[in-house]
Amino acid sequence: MSHDHDHHHDNELDPMAARVRALETILTQKGLIDPAAIDVIVDTYETKVGPRNGARVVARAWSDPAYADWLRQDATAAIASLGFTGRQGEHMQAAFNTDETHNLVVCTLCSCYPWSVLGLPPVWYKAPPYRSRAVIDPRGVLEEFGLTLPKDKKVRVWDSTAELRYLVVPQRPAGTEGWSEDDLAGLVTRDSMIGTGVALEPEAA
Repeated sequence: MSHDHDHHHDNELDPMAARVRALETILTQKGLIDPAAIDVIVDTYETKVGPRNGARVVARAWSDPAYADWLRQDATAAIASLGFTGRQGEHMQAAFNTDETHNLVVCTLCSCYPWSVLGLPPVWYKAPPYRSRAVIDPRGVLEEFGLTLPKDKKVRVWDSTAELRYLVVPQRPAGTEGWSEDDLAGLVTRDSMIGTGVALEPEAA
């Protein structure tokens, strides 16, 4: 969960998650796995490896107008050109934030998520409260994540499906002219690519 998101969602486990938890408990009791090691692995894929892929896509779009146009027109191909393909990312669409519009991604039916660019989905993304309230009260949800938008900025909610998943391209922060793609990628967070956050400011990176 994002460090700047203090609200605790109801993380009631679905049947599959409950089975996984039960299996993990049994294996732990038998001394076959180390829960701490698993937590480290999950955290790596949830917050480091996966989101770094998406951050590279965003950084390329920020620094290369031709790539940004390609990403708008055919996100699947543009993302694949950087080597990010695979299950959960076969059909992608990029939603670019602007001065007028902020984009937010949710999956109201289950938890469809672009693993190829964002890694494992955060727990709150799969939680029923987020899935329902993101559509009904997106501004309220964003405020719980610490993001208060101007009243005149439109919030557009994108509902992921098994056929199509979304990547939010946050606005490039001011003061980053001349930055390399690697440096720009350091400003891109997982939450900013879901829409529950924005890119980091240069001094916060």
